[in-house]
Amino acid sequence: MFKSSIAETSVSDSIAVPPRGSADADGFDGDPRSFWDRVRRRLRAEIGEEVYLSWFARVELDGIFGETVRLSVPTRFLKNWIQQHYIDRLNTLWREEIADSRVELSVRTAVLRSPGQIPVIVRSEPAAPARQPAESKPTPVAAPAVVVGAPDLGSGSPLDARLTFGTYRLGSSNRLAHAAALKVAQAPAGGPAVFNPLYLHAAVGLGKTHLLQAIVAAGAERGRRVVYLTAERFMYGFIAALKSQSALAFKEQVREIDTLVIDDLQFLQGKSVQQEFCHTLNALMDSGRQIVIAADRPPSELDALEERVRSRLAGGLVVEIDPLDEDLRLEILASRVAALAQQHPGFSVPQDVLQFIARNCGQNGRDLDGALNRLLAHNQLTSRAITLDMAEEAVRDLVRSSEPKRVRVDDILRVVAKHYNVTRADILSQRRTANVVKPRQIAMYLAKMLTLRSLPEIGRRFGGRDHTTVLHAVRKIEGLVGSDSVLAGEVETLKRLVSE
Repeated sequence: MFKSSIAETSVSDSIAVPPRGSADADGFDGDPRSFWDRVRRRLRAEIGEEVYLSWFARVELDGIFGETVRLSVPTRFLKNWIQQHYIDRLNTLWREEIADSRVELSVRTAVLRSPGQIPVIVRSEPAAPARQPAESKPTPVAAPAVVVGAPDLGSGSPLDARLTFGTYRLGSSNRLAHAAALKVAQAPAGGPAVFNPLYLHAAVGLGKTHLLQAIVAAGAERGRRVVYLTAERFMYGFIAALKSQSALAFKEQVREIDTLVIDDLQFLQGKSVQQEFCHTLNALMDSGRQIVIAADRPPSELDALEERVRSRLAGGLVVEIDPLDEDLRLEILASRVAALAQQHPGFSVPQDVLQFIARNCGQNGRDLDGALNRLLAHNQLTSRAITLDMAEEAVRDLVRSSEPKRVRVDDILRVVAKHYNVTRADILSQRRTANVVKPRQIAMYLAKMLTLRSLPEIGRRFGGRDHTTVLHAVRKIEGLVGSDSVLAGEVETLKRLVSE
């Protein structure tokens, strides 16, 4: 015959603790939660509050069945970790409560007990000579399903079905990035990672997101579990997981991905989020999983990220996508016109208009899309034929200004660092080696010549230096430019690159 004893009220820490090991030969009676409360209090005292909250806050007692104590956890990762590190200690603590008991861990698999549900104790007694049919043993009450609040990242951020390798247009500015992305996408499921991590960076509208989403589409076709996340989605998921106490489930979810694709990494903010991203990066790469990342600048210029994250990112293949040349802009325009013609029969753009837009309306794909949308609107809404005169009127505010570009110190640092094969961090550092001092002084000189910033402001942007240091650099480069024709040519080249 089986008996169940279920307490109706919760047990607080102030309740007197009954003697441990009080089970009799036939089984034991008592409130299962009182046993569990005592085990948890002793465990918390032994391992400390921080470790306890990290690994045991979501462990739950499902019931005590004979000599088996059944505990459940929300993820396989947590189960394996406790099994490896604390199962012996848990068994010892439970045997001090219930003689000869043993702990059995299970995964709740996205189901939690309802708020009113409490565990049960089931014990067996010697078999009776006869048993009434109506007296069947009670079974533990099944817990109704309650979905865990952990965010589901399985589907990732929204994808645009048009962004595939087939619709990507190639030119000299993006050929290397395309080849690297295609190599990653075509890697077979279960195969080694390629160029890990692959890091693409470029200004807005140059095709970073197109390549990333093309990798996702092609990788999924080859049986890889590929997830595309914006930095914002990653941050939201992690913060939501912290609030719902499901951070471990979030981590396990991310770390089971074959290929993780992160877009707009420059927007990743928050110390705890960055730490988790770093841990995820290390865990995936150490296990041979593929990482692909895109941002608007190289890893060395992501000042908001910790140095160890920038270093790990720089250890892979870093590829810059340059501004689109005129021929590539013309090819992109032709493909976009063909796509618009399928949606709007009869829409076409003369070649001279396409050449005008390619030459004058920006250097990225979004500028080109904006110009074509203007032409389409004027054509459809006013019934005007698309001519060069009409195009000049429709896109006049999109035509690049002939006025000089406003130069930023960040632009100067980027161009000078790339030209002299040093990092932005090198220029801003206190290093005094010749290969760093020269680019630093040239960058200070350009900042004085091409921006409206004062000497103290420039000094602050160059690692907090004094204005006299900037003045010395400016005067030195001015003197060298007048006597060294090679250096003068370098400076003119840098001025042109910064102003483009």
